[in-house]
Amino acid sequence: MSWKEVAEPVLTRMPVVNRPAGHVPFKRKLAWTAGILIVYFFLTNINPFGLVAGQGTDFFGQFRSVLAGEHGSLLQVGIGPIVTASIVLQLLGGANLLGLDTNDPRDQVLYQGLQKLLVIIVTALTAAPMVFTGEFLPANPDVGAALGIGTFGVELLIFTQVFIGGVLILFMDEIVSKWGVGSGVGLFIIAAVSQQIVGGFFSFSALGTSGFFASWYGIIIGDIALGSPFSAEGLQNLLFDPGNVLALFTTVFIFGIVVYAESVRVEIPLSHARVKGARGRFPVKLIYASVLPMILVRALQANIQFLGQILSSQWAGMPESLGVYGDQGEPISGLFYYLNPIQRRDEWMWFLGEIPATVEPWMIATRIIIDLTFMIIGGAIFAIFWVETTGMGPEATAKQIQNSGMQIPGFRRNPQVVEKVMERYIPQVTVIGGALVGLLAVMANLLGTIGQVSGTGLLLAVSITYKLYEEIAEEQLMEMHPMMRQMFGNE
Repeated sequence: MSWKEVAEPVLTRMPVVNRPAGHVPFKRKLAWTAGILIVYFFLTNINPFGLVAGQGTDFFGQFRSVLAGEHGSLLQVGIGPIVTASIVLQLLGGANLLGLDTNDPRDQVLYQGLQKLLVIIVTALTAAPMVFTGEFLPANPDVGAALGIGTFGVELLIFTQVFIGGVLILFMDEIVSKWGVGSGVGLFIIAAVSQQIVGGFFSFSALGTSGFFASWYGIIIGDIALGSPFSAEGLQNLLFDPGNVLALFTTVFIFGIVVYAESVRVEIPLSHARVKGARGRFPVKLIYASVLPMILVRALQANIQFLGQILSSQWAGMPESLGVYGDQGEPISGLFYYLNPIQRRDEWMWFLGEIPATVEPWMIATRIIIDLTFMIIGGAIFAIFWVETTGMGPEATAKQIQNSGMQIPGFRRNPQVVEKVMERYIPQVTVIGGALVGLLAVMANLLGTIGQVSGTGLLLAVSITYKLYEEIAEEQLMEMHPMMRQMFGNE
């Protein structure tokens, strides 16, 4: 008996959001998308009952723009479990250990059920150490005494709320994917990154953490001294705090380079086999796999650092070779230090005065090299996995072109022939695009961005927004011309 026969009764009974029976009007899709976005913001502002507000370490803080959610809220775990489950399934699928054929309807149901079950399990495994170690979500003992359930009872109550929040974000993602525009994961990333960018530009504070425009308003009226740009101190103030010109340049550069890369493509000409004169093009973009595989790479790094945090807090005799942690909960030496990606420029620029005295230059250089290697190689590998598991590979693309009635002029109308043509472009472009995105993400982290958004988060937000714009334009086009829905199989 195979594992599919054993697991089928469970996987086929997993709760699911039904797909719409017919065409969903564009305005209704926008309404569903906007509604889920409002619910997301609402849940990120609700603190679990029994939690000591404002305390505890937000370990995911440096990865928050990628994993979304909000520390100390019902959406504490964000999209982390969804991404982690995707990593596991992609690795298992890439090694062909699942034995599932995604073209088979029965196996599709099993795959979706397995993915959902993994997300629920990972949600529990992520929330449990956050709550029961007391390091991330400390319980309020006064609440336990008042209710007569003790501290452990309060921790169990907090765990239940965070777990429910993690499951809710799973179904919110499914609602957007089936009833809205784009994907829920992409929508939540845009929301998280947009909050940081808007705050980085427009926030006002008397504590020296004002946004870009507020800082420059103070510089112009003379409340903030910038100094001469021809002096070392003045140039530093101009490029970094309070001027933040370098962060502005990096942010604009990343926006521009992603939009440009999205437009760079190799267009393979197509013609219809039966309709004379009907022609088209199949675009193979430079960032063919999109930047979404970067979520998988950063999530893998986040899980490694999460393991280090747990070991540090629970293992009193943890060897220094594994990691030594500072007062802010970040590793300052050891293996976990070198595996921790640089997220801010003050982690490697000595003249900013933020680097601990125990950190040597060679340690910083080693950390940068490891991060670059991890992101470039990991970006290329996960891009390949992403293309193969999402039906974007040469074989799947050839079948799609064949089923649509199109063919490549000058070649026989045969899937194997089309597949060989696609193999000339898709694998190479996938690897180059994945490596390029990894390089840009590290560069943005090193130079800093407005609102201290991580480089990966900024890349994701720009690319997802661009694709969302394309999807909205396509939806509007199909709404105006219903016959096109039948041509593309969306009716």
